[in-house]
Amino acid sequence: MSRTVYVNGEFVAEENATISIFDRGFLFADAVYEVSSVIDGKLLDNARHLARLHRSLGELKIPAPDTDENILRVQKELIQRNSLTEGAVYLQVTRGAAERDFAFPKNAQPGIVMFTQAKQLRDSPQAKNGIAIATMPDIRWKRRDIKTVGLLAQSMAKQAALDAGAVDAWMVEDGFVTEGSSNNAFIVDKNGTIITRQLGNDILHGITRASILKLTEAENIKLEERAFTVAEALQAQEAFITSASTFVWPVISIDGHSIGDGKPGPVAGRLRELYIDTALQAAE
Repeated sequence: MSRTVYVNGEFVAEENATISIFDRGFLFADAVYEVSSVIDGKLLDNARHLARLHRSLGELKIPAPDTDENILRVQKELIQRNSLTEGAVYLQVTRGAAERDFAFPKNAQPGIVMFTQAKQLRDSPQAKNGIAIATMPDIRWKRRDIKTVGLLAQSMAKQAALDAGAVDAWMVEDGFVTEGSSNNAFIVDKNGTIITRQLGNDILHGITRASILKLTEAENIKLEERAFTVAEALQAQEAFITSASTFVWPVISIDGHSIGDGKPGPVAGRLRELYIDTALQAAE
């Protein structure tokens, strides 16, 4: 059976889904997106994903395509129609279709696309065994806080990491780690302090990142929000990444150098457990 997807107000089979060749998401990457994880058929952190969607839309002056209530209704309908137990709901909003021109069109109707993806989230082998990271130059634009679909630089970094035998990339600018190809980066120093880059235009304001920061406060774990270097990361006792689709994955090596004892550490493991428990309690 094919998936049911949602395109501009209609539920359709994925093989019948179409968008205009003049859609600005296709022509200019003039679009934003969100991914909400699903466990036990329920959406995790979805309200905050929708809040970030509105922020991204506002930064690009794209009108909202629908109310949050209707978007949530469609998300849940897709979960039900596709019998999704564990995975994600992808949501993309474009400026809409218009004659190709660099200037923003005045009367374009924003487009919206949603679909589900089945993925193993809770019992992922990466969470159990840890992942290897390769560092790459950060060649992206300067508004990484806007969650746009312009992801070619991240895709190139991810593929380069895979080609190097790693699982993901940490991108480096002016000697400091910005973030992963699709995740936020963390280290735990020798004193047990968690360090992650401060918010700004340099990185995406991760929803899972924000949840983890709240958990560190509740667990009385010392936290520093600042940039850190690759050299600092190599000397850390632990490292990990966070994102909506990974929750928390421990990092056991960077550029071939083992982090700590080369095994997943207790801080990352504990935060992952706490995040899943907390997110499920508030799931929709």
